[in-house]
Amino acid sequence: MSNIKHNRLRYQELDLNTLEKAYSPSSCVDDIGVYIKQYIDLSDKAKKSAIEQGKLIANIQYGSNPDEVLDLFMPFKAAPQKRKLQVYIHGGYWQELSKDESCFAATNFQNSGYHFAVINYSLAPKASLTEIVEQNRQALIFLYQHADEYGYDKNEIYLSGSSAGGHLAMMMALTDWSKYIETEQNIVKGICAVSGIYDLTPIAQTYINEPLQLTEKEIANYSPLLFDTEKLSVPLREKEIIKHCAFIMAYGDTETSEFKCQTSAMIHHLTGQKIKVTQAEIAQRNHFNVILDLADAESWLSQQIFQQMKRYLN
Repeated sequence: MSNIKHNRLRYQELDLNTLEKAYSPSSCVDDIGVYIKQYIDLSDKAKKSAIEQGKLIANIQYGSNPDEVLDLFMPFKAAPQKRKLQVYIHGGYWQELSKDESCFAATNFQNSGYHFAVINYSLAPKASLTEIVEQNRQALIFLYQHADEYGYDKNEIYLSGSSAGGHLAMMMALTDWSKYIETEQNIVKGICAVSGIYDLTPIAQTYINEPLQLTEKEIANYSPLLFDTEKLSVPLREKEIIKHCAFIMAYGDTETSEFKCQTSAMIHHLTGQKIKVTQAEIAQRNHFNVILDLADAESWLSQQIFQQMKRYLN
């Protein structure tokens, strides 16, 4: 039995209460508000620092929807040899948070000579998952097409994301960009996906689906773990595209078993296609504070991303 099929059968063995608890990351912490406050405080500090140095371009419109905006943080150090962009996609189960409390890592990347962008997108139930995925694609296309204007190399765009943001980052890596713009390459050169959801099947059975209202088509099209099954395969081109992207995948050691299993299954899926993945279970971290390591230049997560960004993938 394949790893993917095993995981799908495992979902069916869980009763609803167990399943909902397993997909509720707050069940592993005493107070989620503590971590949301950290997001807000660190993001406010990063924005203040960038504004004082004239290194923040806020609320850049990448689409016609008022929600379709992004913030771009410019590097503090002159590093013409780098000219690389790290893009962060926030989590919140596709229904909470925004760019405003999600730029906590900006200063770390600016200090290292990199550009840093944070994408805002519409939230469920205001938007469907189809619309959310498409908004993130349009944001990346905008960043790719305006690279010269903002001073980074369009061929050096990297993504990171947490939870739902990890899912969206993976969806960006699986996108055939030639359907949107004139390019034969994957415009995403590297992914750091932390504590993501890669099979939406169990989500559709829980309270989390109430604002999302996932359709069968969305589960099939937007579950990275289902992309290579016999019935839900994607065109060969999309399978090849993902091979031109580097992957870092991680989660905290105090997360629920389901979040760990989702990442483990995605890693198995990628490595089964001979795609190298750098991976880790990060000690003394939960679902909410593990991503805050992106703000710490000495953390394993930051070090791995910096190493990834030093590579050039053809």
